[in-house]
Parts: sequence; structure tokens; C-alpha cells
Amino acid sequence: MAISSSSGHPKNSTWRDRAACAGEDPEIFFPLVDLPAPGTEASLARAVCRRCPVIIACRTWALDHGEDDGIWGATTAAQRRAIRRATTDPSPVVGPRRDEGPERE
Repeated sequence: MAISSSSGHPKNSTWRDRAACAGEDPEIFFPLVDLPAPGTEASLARAVCRRCPVIIACRTWALDHGEDDGIWGATTAAQRRAIRRATTDPSPVVGPRRDEGPERE
């Protein structure tokens, strides 16, 4: 999702110049409900994103900058929060339980 510099985002970003959302109605990228169900504004925005040549750069920017509103790189705010949790939460150490180890006599 390309946003103007008036919102505080950098104005000279080369991936933004090639974004498929340039010229689209920005309202569809900031739906009241960001459920990706068919027929919703979020689904319309994601359809634009799926044809975008810079979808990965857009999604990466949103993840790196904690963008928590709107559709960016075909992801909803909830999806990006889940991605951030999955990539920043420490994974639990998985190993055999004490009672599942090799038997000793």
C-alpha cells in the first residue's frame, strides 16, 4: 500500500513508485473490518496486492515498521501481528520428557 509522505512515511521509496495500488482508492486498503473473506474491502485490496510487482517489499516494509493498520503486501493487520509473533517469539525447546527417554535397568 503506497501512502503519501503527509502520513509520515518516506516519500522517495522506489518500491512505492511501482506499487499496483498507486491510483487506487485508498479507502479499500483501510477497511473497517480487515477480514480477508470474499467480497469484503480487504479482499478487494488483497486482489490488487496479488497483481503487484512489489508485494514482498511492501509486506516487508509493513512488518519492519510495525504497520498495524490497513492492508499491506496482501496481509491484514491481524496477519502481520501473527507473523511478527511467529518470528520474534522464542521457540520452546523440544526434547524428550524425562519419562520418555531410554529405559535404564
